[in-house]
Amino acid sequence: MTEGGERQRAVARSTQLNVAIIGAGAIACGSAALIEAAGHCAGLWSPSGRSTAALARDGSLTYSGVMTGATHPAVIADLTEVGGYDVVLIAVPANGHRAVMERLAPHLESRHTVIVSGALSLSPLYLSKLECARGVRPAIASFGTTVLTARKTSDAAVSINVLRARLDVAAIPVSEGTRALDVCKSLFGDRFDLAASSLAIALVNINPVAHAGLALANLTRIEFGEFWPQYRYLTPAVARLIEGLDAERRAVAAAFGLTVRTIEQHFEHSFDLPRAPLAEQAALLHERRGGPPGPTALDTRFVLEDAPFGLGFTAAVARIARVPVPLTDACLDVLSALWGRDLRADNDILPALDLGAQDAVALARLAAEGFAARR
Repeated sequence: MTEGGERQRAVARSTQLNVAIIGAGAIACGSAALIEAAGHCAGLWSPSGRSTAALARDGSLTYSGVMTGATHPAVIADLTEVGGYDVVLIAVPANGHRAVMERLAPHLESRHTVIVSGALSLSPLYLSKLECARGVRPAIASFGTTVLTARKTSDAAVSINVLRARLDVAAIPVSEGTRALDVCKSLFGDRFDLAASSLAIALVNINPVAHAGLALANLTRIEFGEFWPQYRYLTPAVARLIEGLDAERRAVAAAFGLTVRTIEQHFEHSFDLPRAPLAEQAALLHERRGGPPGPTALDTRFVLEDAPFGLGFTAAVARIARVPVPLTDACLDVLSALWGRDLRADNDILPALDLGAQDAVALARLAAEGFAARR
């Protein structure tokens, strides 16, 4: 029986899935609530162990916002326990992907389905490379963004602010796409569209372009720790900057034969908004929600995650595809100057993948098929 056939039969034998969640922050905890509400079982693993201490002690995770209740996910004390789970969801920021993947990789089996939530910089391809070296080939799915937005209100409580109406998912290898889609729907509901490949997923995420524009235009608010509802401050001028970055992102995707949504289409699909110019959509979101607040410190993921792993990735693959991205490069230069560090160098996934050794055709093929496991 093929590896894919084994996975399909495992899902068919039981409608209940056991999901190991790698991470214990807001997205991880919100995901655990969704998964258990759908009738599955979740376990949370914290890289340091600190974020699951209260859960281990009290046994209950409460959630509020768009859904309310309490649930009792397991606490995974050691990654050797992953062998007892069917699905593994990686729910840590992109700047933690390489470290947790290297810790997780020895415990995965070909029967596993691994989902990377909010994948950036082709990090799922790096996991494929790690597993190839072990002769293992799990199905690796990736989301173009997170299923939800959330914030932790205490050590064992999370507020789920938004459940996205639609988002994209792709699998490595692409032949596992339909089955990965079925698993994701079972866990999180019918909110997914199947993307062409993990490269499309890496380029479909609009957070880097949106967050770069918002951070640059509202830097002093961030530095002074002011309260600022981010959609209110996505003004027409800021929208023009974001739309310019977005046009370069889509030009890079097109050079690889990929079609990705515009940022306006993303807002339309993600937040159930009417088709309209970006600034008008932002104004409507602010009217509906009054938030979320923008970052209030320079250690924000808007820059430290999205610039290296989002804009930096786009600039890197643009060079492979020979597509000029002057605005993207300029934003990286300016953000690096403002933050006093070379943000491009913070991306630890790209050097591990050595994408510079690939041409555009080879990169597209590798992103679709992954690394073939040695037998």
